[in-house]
Amino acid sequence: MIGSGFLRFLLSMLAIPFYDEDETGLIIGIDLGTTYSCVGVFKDGQVVIIPNEQGNLITPSYVAFNTNGERLIGDSAKMQVTSNPNNTIFDVKRFIGRDWEDLLVQNYIKYYPFKIIKKNNKPYVQVSIGKKERVFAPEEISAMVLGKMKELAEDYLQTDVNKAVITVPAYFNHAQRQATIDAATIAGLDVQRLIKKPTAAAIAYGLHKDDGEKTVLVFSLGGSNVDVSLLTIEKELIEVVATSGKTHLGGEDFDKRVMNYLIEKHRKNTGINIRYNTHAMQKLRREVERAKRTLSYQHETRIEIEAVENREVSSYTLTRAMFEKLNMDLFQSTLHPIKLVLRDSWMNVSDVDELILVGGSTRIPKIQQLVQEFFDGKEPRHDFKLDESVAYGAAVQGALLSGDDKVSYVQVIDVTPITLGIKTEDGTMKTIFPRNSVIPNIKYDTYQTKADYQTSGVIEVYEGEMSLAKENQLLGTFTMTDLRSFPKMVVMMNVTFRIDANGIFTMTPIHKFEKTRIKIKIDRKRISQEKIYRMIKDAETFASEDKRLKKIADAKNDLEYFSYSLKFQISGKGQLNEKLSEDDKKVIQEAVESTIGWIESNPDANLDDFVGMKFKLQNTVQPIINRHYQESIDSKSKDQMEL
Repeated sequence: MIGSGFLRFLLSMLAIPFYDEDETGLIIGIDLGTTYSCVGVFKDGQVVIIPNEQGNLITPSYVAFNTNGERLIGDSAKMQVTSNPNNTIFDVKRFIGRDWEDLLVQNYIKYYPFKIIKKNNKPYVQVSIGKKERVFAPEEISAMVLGKMKELAEDYLQTDVNKAVITVPAYFNHAQRQATIDAATIAGLDVQRLIKKPTAAAIAYGLHKDDGEKTVLVFSLGGSNVDVSLLTIEKELIEVVATSGKTHLGGEDFDKRVMNYLIEKHRKNTGINIRYNTHAMQKLRREVERAKRTLSYQHETRIEIEAVENREVSSYTLTRAMFEKLNMDLFQSTLHPIKLVLRDSWMNVSDVDELILVGGSTRIPKIQQLVQEFFDGKEPRHDFKLDESVAYGAAVQGALLSGDDKVSYVQVIDVTPITLGIKTEDGTMKTIFPRNSVIPNIKYDTYQTKADYQTSGVIEVYEGEMSLAKENQLLGTFTMTDLRSFPKMVVMMNVTFRIDANGIFTMTPIHKFEKTRIKIKIDRKRISQEKIYRMIKDAETFASEDKRLKKIADAKNDLEYFSYSLKFQISGKGQLNEKLSEDDKKVIQEAVESTIGWIESNPDANLDDFVGMKFKLQNTVQPIINRHYQESIDSKSKDQMEL
């Protein structure tokens, strides 16, 4: 009789997934990171952090295009960065929402193997897809990573997902937050809330706490930014008191210091400068990242530098002491946002009850030591999941917004991280929303005519902490037209300023006398709706192509698995070896060997080809299996009758 295990295998070839349409109201939580991203969902009363296809809970924020034009996202993209450096994109979050002239952009573009060009006064990434050159805005690349998180959630939930809570660094400015929303829109996600990383971590910490009011400081240090938030947590209320941070300081900066040190040391030892060899640089980048992680639990490690020209490998020892020496000023800089948060909160270190460290870079022992020493020896919480806690909190926030009664008791009050104001006649900035103002928020103001019978006016909105407007970041220019003519210094409009829960600013001017909205033209530093629509169409095209290629890959893998399983079944250890006649085994073996040979000779076959080959193999094998299965049943029935 043929084994039931093999029959189950045959049935599994025709298995159909189950889709639950009742789950469409779910809002997923995504931690969109510079180096790694993570997705979670609140389901059945608990948060599930969804693993990727490799089984990892965090996914590299990498996007690559191989020589065949295939797009790779996540682990598969990162794994081929050394062999395909020019078309592998990472750290793009550093550039999102920034202008080309931004000093950070100019300082960083020289460190990446992929090409960054100027387009519309913005940094764009240029890659080769097949034989064509393509350029992508940072929002488009971020959308690809978000799309990957969306896909993982949909595969897990077995339903479409189109709503998300997305985390952003606490000190992201308006342009960066808006660009993140644009990226989500391109990915087919409706952003229900942008939530600051430390706030999300605090939600994860305080979800089931019921031990009185506590003041909690969350210190988040990731690949490219440090964020600090001070919160009070009491039962169901989580209130952000103050927040601060830096969007250009993190683990990647520590890696860069080590890379520069080793490049120079290698040049002195060998006379070879690998700085302009993209393959060697990406191998070194990977080695340094690994070494940094190793030095979190060992005092020294070895790093190899490969000279691609002659394939010689040089090995260097990096000690924890040297790593700390190279980065000590950067480590010290991570404490500055803590000082600002305490000052803005009118608190001392002794007022902080709990310290929570999140983000991969907080594994660095010296970082932990510096934070602990700053707080007079207070021990940080060590029972916190550094990599997944932010996505955990985002998923809870999603459940809150979806009305899940399991977390309906939780309330979150957040603040805006940067002062918002308008430019006055003398060039100073008049504050509308001071930093750490509770959001959402609304303010009102009145405006007078500056000249006799003027019919237009301009309001420039800035964000920043400097007294002169020009020293801050221009958020947008609001040009008002068709104003009613009045003499100079007459109050002609009431203006409503709003900042929503995502930290997005809007302005509505109303005629004081006519009680109607004034027409305004807004010049903001963001992608136009027309371009976003085009990017959405491009994203849909990429997604469709990804699905097509995935179906082909799945069909090929399915055919290979079926073929090799049959080959094993008729081998010496297989279930069918002793059950089938030599003639039957020969028929199956010839069919299997022919199929395997075809697979090896046709790596670029299409979906129909792979499906057709499996159908052909099944038609050869299935009658033999069915015949012997029936003979087995008949034989068993005969034995029972004789008994």
